[in-house]
Amino acid sequence: MEAAAMPSCWGAVLGAAVSVPLLMLAAAPYVRRYVAGGRCRSAARLDGKVAVITGANTGIGKETARELARRGARVIVACRDVAKAEAAAREIRAETDNQEVIVKKLDLADTKSIREFANSFLAEEKELHILINNAGVMLCPYSKTADGFEMHLGVNHLGHFLLTFLLLERLKQSAPSRIVNVSSLAHHGGRIRFHDLNGEKSYNRGLAYCHSKLANVLFTRELARRLQGTKVTANSLHPGSVHSELVRHSFVMTWLWRIFSFFLKTPWEGAQTSVYCAVAEELESVTGQYFSDCQPAYVSPWGRDDETAKKLWNVSCELLGIQWD
Repeated sequence: MEAAAMPSCWGAVLGAAVSVPLLMLAAAPYVRRYVAGGRCRSAARLDGKVAVITGANTGIGKETARELARRGARVIVACRDVAKAEAAAREIRAETDNQEVIVKKLDLADTKSIREFANSFLAEEKELHILINNAGVMLCPYSKTADGFEMHLGVNHLGHFLLTFLLLERLKQSAPSRIVNVSSLAHHGGRIRFHDLNGEKSYNRGLAYCHSKLANVLFTRELARRLQGTKVTANSLHPGSVHSELVRHSFVMTWLWRIFSFFLKTPWEGAQTSVYCAVAEELESVTGQYFSDCQPAYVSPWGRDDETAKKLWNVSCELLGIQWD
């Protein structure tokens, strides 16, 4: 009986060894389709429109810039690394045949640079229809910006907060216009720690990123409330888990991203919700919402706290030395 069972057992093992890889191969296209997520189906043109995209020299920012340029927009690529941005802009101009892809230096870790960018933009551009606050840092070892803010807070939240403040009047003058803030699903793990915003008492690089992404959601919520009636909308989004340079500060995450790249969105796929929020006709009057895969998504209870949103707004103004009523 045992001898007879052995061939049967080995046959089952051999069958599994052959069938499992075949099943995985057959399922691969469906898995990729699921991972890719939603796509922006809008065919809206942007001829005559002006867009500013921060961090558009790589990753989803670059793909967002490419798509807006393809639709005819004048795209301002706002980046810290000008050489890299120029290379990206040349590539986009050549591919889209749109020569209106302009590079401007912007270092979100330095409020002086943010003000210089805004002054230059306002002197040269008479309209602004789309502002995409895309740039960000993730998993940084503890460090501070030029103005003494913890890096995640300073770049991901305060830098974009100040930039939006400085460009808002031009957005209002150009209305209908849109502000798109790239947040993350990671906002669910964030809290606004008013007693230790700069992480000087305790610091965890993963949580610092989550806190800054929650700040993006709360900023969008309060901004949308304040912009009611101006025809300027503000929405935030989760781009998905994207195979990009965002994890470059973590050796472990960099290797995990490489190993599991099949299960991550490409930068083009990750850019789809940003493009959707920027161009979709059905969102013209939609504001204060959070999107993922080109559709409304669930916001954490902390991201729906209006009192925290108002307090964060006021504290942000104090830290930046501005009055924004």
